[in-house]
Amino acid sequence: MANPIQNRIIHDEELIVRLQRGDEWAFQLLVRRFREKIFFVAFGITLDAQESLDIMQDVFFQVYRRILDFSGDASLEAWLYRITVNHCRSWKRRWARRFQWFRRIGGGDKNGNGPAIGDLPESRRPAINAQTRQLIDQTLNQLSDQARMVFVLRELENLSYAEIAYVSGINSETVRSRLFHTRRQLRTLLASVKAEEGPK
Repeated sequence: MANPIQNRIIHDEELIVRLQRGDEWAFQLLVRRFREKIFFVAFGITLDAQESLDIMQDVFFQVYRRILDFSGDASLEAWLYRITVNHCRSWKRRWARRFQWFRRIGGGDKNGNGPAIGDLPESRRPAINAQTRQLIDQTLNQLSDQARMVFVLRELENLSYAEIAYVSGINSETVRSRLFHTRRQLRTLLASVKAEEGPK
């Protein structure tokens, strides 16, 4: 028999209560509602599609185990993003211990192909042409992890400064400052790449 709540909108508050009661259907709804958002935030930090998928799975596994720890101090979405950011940081530290970490401009997989927006889920791909997409990819690759994180959370996921501060563990003024410098850096990088490409 169909679940009686499947045919109506379930707000996060009710979803949390059901999750904390061990409702398996509620957990499935949580995954459907937030999987692309979590993937996109992870991708914005790691620039690695496969690792982002693994991080997304780890986040939901941790939520399943820790849902009773959710205190309601922040929104469910912000709590999920905070877990995601922490997993991304752990991923970075883990790889830094295995290899001497260095940044390659436009770096990517073993064939030298950089991560692309095309690796994102279909519904999250910007409606832009291939040339513009490549330009954005090149630019994002040159940002620091922290800069990409703040930019993705604010400009793409539309979190408030207070929510970003909660997710990232830095204060709101630092978030504001980093976002300002990131926007300026993006404008400079985009102008530089366009200038190097020259007229077509």
